[in-house]
Amino acid sequence: MDNPRQADYTQITFPLKEEAAMNFQFIRRMPDAADIVAAWPLPPEIAQLKQVRDREINDIIAGRSDRFLLIVGPCSADNEDAICDYVSRLRAVQDETADRLVIVPRIYTNKPRTTGEGYKGILHQPDPEKAPDMVAGIVALRRMHLRALAESGLPAADEMLYPENHTYLEDMLCYVAVGARSVENQQHRLTASGLDIPVGMKNPTSGDLSVMLNSIQAAQGSHTFIYQGYEVRTAGNPTAHAVLRGAVDRYGVSIPNYHYEDLLRLSDLYRSRGLENPMAVVDVNHANSDKDPQQQPRIAMEILHSRRLSTDLKTLVRGLMIESYIEDGRQAVGSHVYGKSLTDACLGWESTRRLILEIADRI
Repeated sequence: MDNPRQADYTQITFPLKEEAAMNFQFIRRMPDAADIVAAWPLPPEIAQLKQVRDREINDIIAGRSDRFLLIVGPCSADNEDAICDYVSRLRAVQDETADRLVIVPRIYTNKPRTTGEGYKGILHQPDPEKAPDMVAGIVALRRMHLRALAESGLPAADEMLYPENHTYLEDMLCYVAVGARSVENQQHRLTASGLDIPVGMKNPTSGDLSVMLNSIQAAQGSHTFIYQGYEVRTAGNPTAHAVLRGAVDRYGVSIPNYHYEDLLRLSDLYRSRGLENPMAVVDVNHANSDKDPQQQPRIAMEILHSRRLSTDLKTLVRGLMIESYIEDGRQAVGSHVYGKSLTDACLGWESTRRLILEIADRI
């Protein structure tokens, strides 16, 4: 009999596990991304629009374009009609500022929750007032992204909260963010290295810039790892870059990192690392605004002023993230205010429109 230690395990087909393991209840198998994409395909003419947008964004990141990147939209996308209405409004402002700005709608379909409590986004709950339904959520998020893109012609950004779910939207997205709580995670970093669109790596909640830069370095490199049941090899993503979102200290107090000195420090750190395409997008909400969305216009103007004072910072800071929706503030689930955030408070539309136009005038 052959020694089992010498068996050729590459020739073994492993059966699927049918029983629950430990404390997990296996509800149902999720549909393959290929099946979802086939059921709700991206029309060829829309795919061509995305290719054009991809080139425009890549030109900003590579320093070939002086246009400024704005990633704008709700904290979380909770209602298809309101999201598509909002994105169509962005389209009109994009047309006014096309020579200076590239606007990317935020359509974030999963919401990280610090304590695990609260609305987790349309992926979990396509109806925020009903129980989680992940299969319906996958369908809902693809349909929403597809409709928003078809109606506006603007490919969107989403957060890569779950790396394995990126394939449900990979033909539509033009930007991916890795959040402050995910940026240290190995699977997020390695998955980012295989994407062919820009990935913004946020600094962790601690504010440690070396963690963020380590993540960027990992994403720009080539790796072999397990992804969706396959052994894969990635080529590296040279468009991975920094996103400054502020930090919190050990007492939970917000610490901004958008000031002139903060930006210079990041510029120096980038230079010492020798990373490709050194650039930063500044998130003007979250800890940078102490979660007060009305502070976003003031913060944005300070950052633009810093860019005018320093050629290094003008080269470094090539975009902003803004949390914005149709209505100011936030609401509780069940309040039914059209276009008002269910998660973090947002800047309302009229203030957002004024801010975008002012940014365009100051670039």
